[in-house]
Amino acid sequence: MITLLKSCRKTVHSVTVDNGKEFSEHKRISKGLKTQVYFADPYSSWQRGAKENTNGLIRQYVPKEEPLDKVNEEEIVMIMVKLNNRPRKTLGFKTPYEVFFGKETIMTYTVALTS
Repeated sequence: MITLLKSCRKTVHSVTVDNGKEFSEHKRISKGLKTQVYFADPYSSWQRGAKENTNGLIRQYVPKEEPLDKVNEEEIVMIMVKLNNRPRKTLGFKTPYEVFFGKETIMTYTVALTS
């Protein structure tokens, strides 16, 4: 895990996490990234803006009524690829992939034509 984190150091400036047990290794993450890890206050979703926005984007593919643990790995990968290659206004209309890896992508969209 530390090797992966080291490769991300230049692009990660800080990390804001929930208070859940999934972040029990926050000290290792902080050390590996050489950055500060912040904890959001309970019931303060505005402190986790990117996370809440991403949850909304995921729910475009997985309806709120469908539990996320019922989504298979193939669907997860498809959603991940679509979201990482979706231009974002907050990133200057670059994709998360372009910003994170510093590489441009060529996006091709299929448009249905009507007469």
